Amino acid sequence: MIGAACISDIYDGILARRWGTATPRLRVSDTMADTAFYAGVLTAILLRHWPVLRERVGILGCLLALEAIRIVFDLIKFGKMASYHTYSAKLWGLLLATATIALLCFNRGFWLVSVAIVWGIVCDLEGLTMSIVLPKWIPDLKHLGRAMKVRRELLVKT
Repeated sequence: MIGAACISDIYDGILARRWGTATPRLRVSDTMADTAFYAGVLTAILLRHWPVLRERVGILGCLLALEAIRIVFDLIKFGKMASYHTYSAKLWGLLLATATIALLCFNRGFWLVSVAIVWGIVCDLEGLTMSIVLPKWIPDLKHLGRAMKVRRELLVKT
């Protein structure tokens, strides 16, 4: 399931753009689906490998708090979740998938769980910074540098 979800997550955006159906609403829905999927994965890991997460409860708590802060901040500022689909988030998705498969399927890769959690914190900090600097909701910004450029462009126009 995790492998199929990862492949689906990669190709759904490609196909939506090819078919001309990639709307801002669809991008937000994609972000929500990804969040719900990995919440389910977290639940499975909690049930099957609680000791692995217990050892990482501090950084996991930091990650979950940042996720919540980002969602609330974006809802207050933009009225919807941000949907940047950054390169760092794509790498995070691959790290999460790899760590989850290693953990749930092979009982290995405990260090990968730590790497995935820490990288998730990095991604959330990038996304939060992007939301802070952008004056309006803009989807599909691949990195913070692009968000800064878009901000300058928008401020020049006003």
